[in-house]
Amino acid sequence: MTDTANPGVKQAFQLKSASVSMTALELHYFDNDDFEATLRDKISQAPGFFKDIPIIVSLEKYEGLDSELDFFKIIGACRRHQIHVVGVRGGNDDQRRLARGAALALLPGNSQRDRAHAPEASTETPEASGAAASEAPVASAGEPAPARVINQPVRSGQQIYAPEGDLVILAPVQAGAEVLAAGNIHVYGPLRGRALAGIHGAESARIFCQSLEAELVSIAGHYKISEDLQDNGWKKAVQIQLRDDLLVVTPLDKA
Repeated sequence: MTDTANPGVKQAFQLKSASVSMTALELHYFDNDDFEATLRDKISQAPGFFKDIPIIVSLEKYEGLDSELDFFKIIGACRRHQIHVVGVRGGNDDQRRLARGAALALLPGNSQRDRAHAPEASTETPEASGAAASEAPVASAGEPAPARVINQPVRSGQQIYAPEGDLVILAPVQAGAEVLAAGNIHVYGPLRGRALAGIHGAESARIFCQSLEAELVSIAGHYKISEDLQDNGWKKAVQIQLRDDLLVVTPLDKA
């Protein structure tokens, strides 16, 4: 410790568990020109959503040649668009060795994760194999995680997060606000901001709202922006769910 150090601080830092929402870039093959063109197209659809976000590159559906996989070019293309690649999920030994050479974190793929945690499956909670949210309510074994209930409007610039279960909002979600949940999202009012359900990969999650006016909705990483939503159910009470990797909007009176 130096003479200028805070005398009440004994350690420079502490490590604590955290639950963080991450976007996965599911790579099917890699061609530098195609990759950057697709990236520009995606960003043009929702520029505010992608700015300064961390992403992981998922190799679980990669069908290209390992020799074509250039993580330095992927990182460079993403950085030019203010997107930060922090890790790689899945992949074979050669692909993961390439990722390690690019100083990326290595995350297990879904099949790897299942094998790694199979013996403990009966004793762990669904989120035990990921980053724990120590401050969130935790359900007892066999009980669903408690929903987080918000009574006040969610204002522009606010982010409301339910890392364990459902999120219930008994008021409007204003434009520029963001609501996220591991489970379902229920908005008993207009949904004008962004809503991301199933953020840990739960494809059965749904979004319900009394008036669909959203900037963006997402379930398990699959998303639609407002321009895509206005053709069906716009400004109506709807539910949104994932079917065959596509987001489907259904008016609640027809559900």
